[in-house]
Amino acid sequence: MRDYQREGLGWMLFLQHFGFGGCLADDMGLGKTVQVLALLEKLRTAPGRGARRPSLVVVPRTLIFNWKQEAARFAPRLKVLEHTGPDRGRSPGDLAGAHLVLTTYGTLRRDIPWLKDLRFEMAILDEAQAIKNPHTASAKAARLLQADHRLALSGTPIENHLGELWSLFEFLNPGMLGASSAFRAWVSGSGDGDEGDRETLRRAIAPFILRRTKEQVARELPPRREQTIYCEMSGRQQSLYDELAAYYRNSLAGRIETRGLERSKIQVLEALLRLRQAACHPGLVDRARRNVPSGKIEVLLPAWRNSVRKDTSRWSSPSSPPCWPWCASSSTSEASVTPISMGEPANGKRKCVSFRKTRPAPCF
Repeated sequence: MRDYQREGLGWMLFLQHFGFGGCLADDMGLGKTVQVLALLEKLRTAPGRGARRPSLVVVPRTLIFNWKQEAARFAPRLKVLEHTGPDRGRSPGDLAGAHLVLTTYGTLRRDIPWLKDLRFEMAILDEAQAIKNPHTASAKAARLLQADHRLALSGTPIENHLGELWSLFEFLNPGMLGASSAFRAWVSGSGDGDEGDRETLRRAIAPFILRRTKEQVARELPPRREQTIYCEMSGRQQSLYDELAAYYRNSLAGRIETRGLERSKIQVLEALLRLRQAACHPGLVDRARRNVPSGKIEVLLPAWRNSVRKDTSRWSSPSSPPCWPWCASSSTSEASVTPISMGEPANGKRKCVSFRKTRPAPCF
């Protein structure tokens, strides 16, 4: 582990010792998962604690594989149980013997009727901004969990306004920020508070949020590079996109005319979502069209391969420093180009996509 990761581990142990929950809000790529795994391994090997209850980690579905892979790599002695899918256990006995139980927010919502009766060693929420709205089923389910210690991981604990802090801290330290209505009234009544109010809030929550940026703790990492690549849809993809656009144009026009725009907002958002999916790949809209060529994929894959080839050759260069901060042997995380937004080229047709080149996972 790096020095800043050891500091993060010490901070989490400090909160645990005094019975507080906290939010680890480091920048993406600084190893929040590794720090949590180190904490769980520390708890597993702590002397004189007897039989230990399992710890529950709730993550988005797309991160299940990453957690399992990181656990196998950095904490191989942890017994990891994936509690997802139709074949998952349906009773407390099915979780017995595991040190770490991985589940998703969707599974948590469905299984909370019996999960709420269990007591976990730790309850950990990854990408905790998923509970920023206290009225969602995910937020309500998370607050029902029973655990000796609570932890949240999020690179963006506040996405829109200060009111989102209440839901996060109601999970971490129930009652710390008072009643939801009072906190919401303070936020809405003073425009997220005046300078003095914000400073008071900052000082109150500072001990329970740890945030470090790459510039602060990993200055050896080169700056992020972004590149915008314009690409044309394939012929069949363009035809399907135009067909879908015409369908939604006609259906929305009739609905708005009869019911008004105010009562048609959900349908408008659905149309935009489907069109964005079709622009990425028709298979996202209709699984039967998975074999339809995608102009975006045809541009993305060669760019990704070229990026990996260049970065790998640089890592293997004799002039590379002896402690290069990235793992040249890493497989799926060596380098990637991920879509971040759809755009509009000069001709006004929706045929472009923006890509972000992200750095590989750091070595620890």
